[in-house]
Amino acid sequence: MMKHVQTQNIATLAGMRHMTIDELARVAGTTTRNIRAYQTRGLLPPPTLVGRVGHYDGGHLARLRLIARLQDQGFSLAAIVRLLSAWNTRQSLSELLGFEEALTEPWSTERSERITAGQLEAAYRQLGDDPSLVGRAVTLGLLVRDGHDFLVPNPELLRIGTELVALGIPVEQTLDEFEALKAQAGAIAERFVELFERFVWEPFVAAGMPAERLPEVTDTLRRLRPLAARGVAATLSMAMDEAVASATASHLSPLVERAPAAS
Repeated sequence: MMKHVQTQNIATLAGMRHMTIDELARVAGTTTRNIRAYQTRGLLPPPTLVGRVGHYDGGHLARLRLIARLQDQGFSLAAIVRLLSAWNTRQSLSELLGFEEALTEPWSTERSERITAGQLEAAYRQLGDDPSLVGRAVTLGLLVRDGHDFLVPNPELLRIGTELVALGIPVEQTLDEFEALKAQAGAIAERFVELFERFVWEPFVAAGMPAERLPEVTDTLRRLRPLAARGVAATLSMAMDEAVASATASHLSPLVERAPAAS
């Protein structure tokens, strides 16, 4: 099973070409043995041979990610073989891998970081001082244990938490807020996915998944990503303006009422 931790910038991954099997295994978080097994079962297209060396690209990486996600959803390898075989009968390989890459590429462009326990304690002191808080950060996905070290899938989230604590907000409350935001963001993500499924994917399937329309579906999926992020950011800005204005008015009202009337 692959580790779902990004170790490369997405722009770098999308442009990856000419990876050896060892490089592909390292980037995908799997083993060369698994890659060869997937090729034998027809789950992974063969590499491009340059001399006697097989070269892999971003399409192969996308397929490995898709296999991992399907396994996480409970699909056996045999079921995945049947699923992809049925799909392959309708689409060309290049179009299929392009769609898979758009489907499985991570939304965040930030590089993950590896830190030791000592570095965690020094950089994020409030967490490092309390093992229970570290455990909660792991549960929330802010940290991933990797032996004696930690992987930080999204360092920006930890940096934001550290800045909030520096402003006087307790670390426990910061983790509470992240947990609430994660749940709310999950609901927003589900709504955007439902829009794609209802108005793009389901009509595509109902039409028999015609090969000529797959590039259009892939393009729609790629364009949805920044639109979703922009929509959330713009809506949050509007909500913050309204919340700050409301809070300001509620705090100033008592002062206005107590102020002496002008003569």
